[in-house]
Amino acid sequence: MKKEYNYRHELKFKISNSAAEVLKQKLSLILDKDKFAYYKDGSYLIKSLYFDDRDSSSYYEKMDGVLYRKKYRIRMYNDDDTFIRLEKKMKHNNWTAKEQMLISKDIYSKILNGKLEEIDNPSGLLLEFINDVKTKGLIPSVIVEYHRVAFTYPISDVRITFDSNIQSGLYNYDLFNTSYPRFNVDEKGKQVLEVKFNEVLPLHIANVLNDIPSCREAVSKFALCRSIK
Repeated sequence: MKKEYNYRHELKFKISNSAAEVLKQKLSLILDKDKFAYYKDGSYLIKSLYFDDRDSSSYYEKMDGVLYRKKYRIRMYNDDDTFIRLEKKMKHNNWTAKEQMLISKDIYSKILNGKLEEIDNPSGLLLEFINDVKTKGLIPSVIVEYHRVAFTYPISDVRITFDSNIQSGLYNYDLFNTSYPRFNVDEKGKQVLEVKFNEVLPLHIANVLNDIPSCREAVSKFALCRSIK
């Protein structure tokens, strides 16, 4: 049976640090902070291990602007090894959808070490991922690490995020290896602003966003980090 996905709008912008701080203050008056907020500034740490084939198809599809594409990643927050997610992200022009499931650290380790046959009774997204690893030759590609401040609003499931200190892990593929060298890839003095919502962005939120100078770009943290490898 073909899966049905809930595609959402996803708009990305480059925004100066000063403009980002003003916008965060305004949004804090009308939106809720994200549940993952961990540090004093309301941010949290995201680490994602992306997968690609040996021809770097996902990377070049992004660079070539292919309208429909998908990629897999394993993501963790604030270095918490009890909350690890396998995710598949699909993009169709300005619309995105995501499927995700929690996996154990043991399953993560087996994926990382190529011991897929030792994973007992995989199902759902995990089974789909394993099949794609085998048929498409997916391998770890790059680790993307950054700090995020996020705001949410229930109507239209609005989610507005600010990503900064974006770093590439280059040739390390273990999310739990904290000693590997990291390289900054974000533009100095700027952050990545992402606005995600279902059908329509509520007018009072749109009005706040329109007051802030920004430059809309097809920003991909995966592509930024992968490009310096």
